Amino acid sequence: MRLVAPVLAAALWAGAGLADPFVIAEARYDAPTERYPHGALGDPLEWGALVLRAENGREIRLTLPDSRVFEDVAPRLADVDLDGEPEAITVESDAQFGARLAIYDDEGLFAATPFIGTRFRWLAPVAAADLDGDGTVELAYVDRPHLAKVLRVWRFVDGELKPVAEAPGLTNHRYGLDVIEGGVRDCGNGLELLTADAAWRRIVATRLEGGQLLHRDIGGYTPEMLEEALSC
Repeated sequence: MRLVAPVLAAALWAGAGLADPFVIAEARYDAPTERYPHGALGDPLEWGALVLRAENGREIRLTLPDSRVFEDVAPRLADVDLDGEPEAITVESDAQFGARLAIYDDEGLFAATPFIGTRFRWLAPVAAADLDGDGTVELAYVDRPHLAKVLRVWRFVDGELKPVAEAPGLTNHRYGLDVIEGGVRDCGNGLELLTADAAWRRIVATRLEGGQLLHRDIGGYTPEMLEEALSC
C-alpha cells in the first residue's frame, strides 16, 4: 500500500538563488501535534514537519499528512549514499502501521524501511555508518525497544534500504524517556554498536561481520557507564 507523500515547500533565503546546490547543514522537527497519542518519548507531542536548512541559508519544509508524524527526539544527518552530501534520518510513525525509519533529502522521501505494521509500535535508531567496511552505509535500529527488543541492520544499496541482519535481546530506550541511549564507536578495531541487553543489566557491543551480528559483553549497565563506553 502506497501512502500519501509529504508535501514539500521551499522557502528561499535572501541572496540564495534556486540554482545554488541544496547541501543540508541542519535539520529540525517542527509543527508539534497531539494527533498520535503514543507517548513513547514521555509526552503527547510529536512532530508534523521536518525543516531542512542548507549551507547557503535556504530552508525546505516537509509536512506530513495528518495520518503520520515524526516520532523522534531529533533528526540525524548522515551521508547515506556516499555522494559527499548528508541526508536526514528520521523516525516516522503512521496512525495505522506504526513506525519506520525514513530518510529525507531536499527532494522529499529518499528511502525508508517498511512500517512495523501496527499502531503504537516504535523503533529507536542506533547508528548510520559503514559498519563492516564494505563501502556501503548500514543503518541500525532497535525494533520495538520496549517489546520485541530486536536489533535490525539495513544497507543502502541501489537506492533502497535492504535488510542485512538482526539479533534479539537488545534495547536502547526505556518507555517514557526522551533519550535514546547507546550508539556507535570505533576503539581502533572497527565499528561497534553499543546497546543494553534486554534486561538493562549489561552493556553489549555488536559488530557486523560477514552478514552476521556478533556480540560481546563489555560490562555492567548504567546510563553513565554506557555513555562512557561510547568514548572507549
